Amino acid sequence: MNRRKLLRTGALLAAGASALALTGCASPQIDDYAFDKPPLNLSDYFNGVIDGYGIFTDRGGKVVKRFTVVINARWTGDDGVLDEDFLYSDGTRQKRIWRIKRLPDGRFSGRADDVVGEAQGVQRGNALRWNYTMALPVDGRIIEVQFDDWMYLVDERVMLNKAEMRKFGVRLGEVTLSFTKR
Repeated sequence: MNRRKLLRTGALLAAGASALALTGCASPQIDDYAFDKPPLNLSDYFNGVIDGYGIFTDRGGKVVKRFTVVINARWTGDDGVLDEDFLYSDGTRQKRIWRIKRLPDGRFSGRADDVVGEAQGVQRGNALRWNYTMALPVDGRIIEVQFDDWMYLVDERVMLNKAEMRKFGVRLGEVTLSFTKR
């Protein structure tokens, strides 16, 4: 094999290995969970009272705030209301009311006062993925942060939630929550 052909073959092998490595590092997609059980029915799980326990971590993984949340949830047909009362580790309280609409094909939309525009969600198997922009108070001003929010039903009472926060594509940190249905 001549030198040029050997270099070309090596370059092709390196490109193929790089593509394979990048594919292995690809972020999960909602369809990855299509057959996972138990199946999540959002209007069944978020109906009644749910207790939540969570943390905010910065981009380095340090816990910067802890919180609890009590959610009073109800559905009428395809329309749901999640009335959330938060208590943070610094003693502050917050209320958020989500208004959720079930759409065709496992899709959902949602609105809340501190959500910019409309949240978009897709449910498959035991998972729900939400994407939205939230207006967060930080040091006396409001910043808009993008959330990639994943929920996973563990059993009929427990759901885990992990949300990555980004601003201008830069990872700011993560919210981790455990929900328990009463």
